Amino acid sequence: MPPLLIIWEEQGIMSSKLKMPNHVAIILDGNGRWARAKGMPRNYGHVQGAKMVEVICEEAYKMGIQYLTVYAFSTENWNRPKDEVDALMKLLRNYMKTCLKTAAKNRMCVRVIGDKSRLDEDIRTRIEELEEATRDNDGLHFQIAINYGGRDELVRAVKQIAGKVSLGEVKAEEITEELISDALDTRGIPEPDLLIRTCNEQRISNFLLWQLAYTEFYFTPVPWPDFTKEELEKAVEAYNHRDRRYGLIKED
Repeated sequence: MPPLLIIWEEQGIMSSKLKMPNHVAIILDGNGRWARAKGMPRNYGHVQGAKMVEVICEEAYKMGIQYLTVYAFSTENWNRPKDEVDALMKLLRNYMKTCLKTAAKNRMCVRVIGDKSRLDEDIRTRIEELEEATRDNDGLHFQIAINYGGRDELVRAVKQIAGKVSLGEVKAEEITEELISDALDTRGIPEPDLLIRTCNEQRISNFLLWQLAYTEFYFTPVPWPDFTKEELEKAVEAYNHRDRRYGLIKED
């Protein structure tokens, strides 16, 4: 397994040791704007953005990051023009195949979070096949948020818990933070230490609302297709300069 502490050397100067965030979440923003700036259609940006996901998955694990979660398609993205949504679904179908090959090569464990019920049956089937094939892999834990919204996730969790209460399986006074966390799509996954959002937007856009309670945020003007290994390193360096505290207790 890669070490959690690494030493980088840049321009012949040895940097100090950096502590790796265990879990990094990324809002992949700027694909369309990046493409338009190059005189290309928005879908070209999405294709290039998907390729960059593969690069960052590999580089993140080499650096010592254990969990990586990306915001690929939100519940609000259905409101985009139909041709763009159709193109994104086509890209998603192709990406499931590519991701399966990448996961096999890098022993990546892949999990899709979000409400899969609205996705076409063939996409749901490919997701099931991908999750099953990679379930026991011991490399990077890679979560892809598809048709995901933080509020939608919380509503589904509340309904699940309410159902248990109505059946007498759980009493109302027994509802705890742990019970709620276990009802979320991310159950069993540690909360993110670092959230990265590209292309200079400074909001979380309904992403991991419950899970980001103590997460450090890093915003960069770099659009996602240009977010290289070096940009990820900058984000981790910034994370290392944060004074991590939980309930006034500093993180070791």
